Amino acid sequence: MTAKMNFFEEVQTVRFQHCDPAGIVFYPRYYEMLNLTVERFFEQQLGYSFNRMHEELHVTVPTVRMETDFLEASYLEDRLQFQMTLNRIGSSSLSFTISCKCGEEERLRTVITLVCINLSKKKATPWPDVIRSQVQEILNAAPPPLEIKRPDGKEAKTL
Repeated sequence: MTAKMNFFEEVQTVRFQHCDPAGIVFYPRYYEMLNLTVERFFEQQLGYSFNRMHEELHVTVPTVRMETDFLEASYLEDRLQFQMTLNRIGSSSLSFTISCKCGEEERLRTVITLVCINLSKKKATPWPDVIRSQVQEILNAAPPPLEIKRPDGKEAKTL
């Protein structure tokens, strides 16, 4: 079994649907790409899709806080690297940072807080043990090395 590290990367290509008429990413579309990154983190790193969390654990994880710095514009067909590191887990909250890069250039940086909500009570609830234990393992892991090999063999810079 591969040891967990506090790093997750999702690569997405900017599509026409993400852009304004000038071919520049319309900033609300970044939030859709960020949400896809979070969904894939839960699926790939924790083994729980949002649907599986709903069906089996009876919880959902809406975003309750997001603070974003837009640093540079992104353009049609740019390949964006969304690089996530976890910051902390609370009783019912989870905070993490995502940096969006294109090559060496950082395009945006955001800090996001999710909260675990019981679907039937519609109230914050403690993280299920199966999620909490995996997140804690990631938080306890050594920080990623200075350069990380991506699946395509290229090196991804850390945050």
